[in-house]
Amino acid sequence: MKIILIDTNVALDILLQRQDYPNAKVIYLLAEKNQIACYISASAITDIFYLSEKDLGKKIAKEALKTLLLVFKPATVTDNHIFQALNLDWDDFEDSVQFIVGESLSVDYIVTRNTEDFSSGSIPAITPEQFIKTITH
Repeated sequence: MKIILIDTNVALDILLQRQDYPNAKVIYLLAEKNQIACYISASAITDIFYLSEKDLGKKIAKEALKTLLLVFKPATVTDNHIFQALNLDWDDFEDSVQFIVGESLSVDYIVTRNTEDFSSGSIPAITPEQFIKTITH
């Protein structure tokens, strides 16, 4: 079974039901059927809620996030992860933290629409479309 870490932008595609990104929903459905294991960094969950609340309102955003987290497991962020991320020379600290969390979980992929953000890391960063092609071939 493939293990993946979902980036903030893909989680938002699912929560906000963005029609331009249908493959994010496919990943959710695969995880819901236990065909893949998906994680979201605990540090990203607050950002996901904040951004989705703007579009959905507080009550709906909370319910949507609860539903999402029944399928995508929150991945713990420890003080050690934070210190490791601080030692990376990456432009975006949030991406550094997500990478370190993914590394600690031994994920196969980080699924994101911004693959360049993770290009310095050893974990392959792929788009939802690429991930679906990978697991269907």
